[in-house]
Amino acid sequence: MLGARRGARGAFRYYARRTVPATRQQTAIDRSIELLAPEARPAAPNVTAGYLDLLGADDPTGAHPGQQLMTSSLLPRIYERAWRPVAGRVLMGAMGPGMADERRIARRMLGLAPGDDVLDVACGTGHFARDFARVAGDGLVIGLDASATMLERALREPRAPNLAYVRGDACALPFADDTFDAVCCFAALYLIEDPMRAITELVRVLAPGGRIALLSSCHRGPLPAHRTAPLVRAVTGIRVFGREELVDALEDEGLEGVEQRVSGLAQFVCARDGGEPPA
Repeated sequence: MLGARRGARGAFRYYARRTVPATRQQTAIDRSIELLAPEARPAAPNVTAGYLDLLGADDPTGAHPGQQLMTSSLLPRIYERAWRPVAGRVLMGAMGPGMADERRIARRMLGLAPGDDVLDVACGTGHFARDFARVAGDGLVIGLDASATMLERALREPRAPNLAYVRGDACALPFADDTFDAVCCFAALYLIEDPMRAITELVRVLAPGGRIALLSSCHRGPLPAHRTAPLVRAVTGIRVFGREELVDALEDEGLEGVEQRVSGLAQFVCARDGGEPPA
């Protein structure tokens, strides 16, 4: 059913992509505002914190401990240098990919090239977004996260002129349809309150011919996922996805060429939109 809706929408696509190159006077935030859906575009954009804040007092993070940890003031300080590398080892095993490997895998799955517009959903402190910005050249890279503390930390790192941060909701992305050449969501989907809704949104903003890359949890064990996952979710807020769950979700959304790589308790999943990119 979802795939049918995706195909129907594709028949009436319009292109929200930039039609002229950015000027020297335009900042990355200015360019980000141009890509917002009309209904999401604020009359007076709030950029006082250094990022475009579209949530204000709203917090879609979720109330479970694992979710609330992402909005704390402590975690962003140790996220890139301690928390995330250690969590990656726990998730993928001692012989699994490290952080540098993850960035390489993400670039490969997304097929990044100069000029690409890229959206990094649940970007955290921006370690993937910064890497994408180096490859994208004059393309625009947007890191989106719901956590103000994560984005504040991201802004302390050196930032390329083609990189902007937006505080927004992964389950209600503020961007127009068919906007980004590449959409990434690494090590975050399992914490998003409604991950299947988020996947629908990731696909919605993907441009014709665009690529999507996910890194998330993967059920491994003697008991079926439908028995263990609800308990883990109730206690921690973390969703453990069945082995075929994300693959099926992307295929149901009408994407093509779905590939999956399982590493320990994690899975890398990528796919592409089958439409033709604009000339």
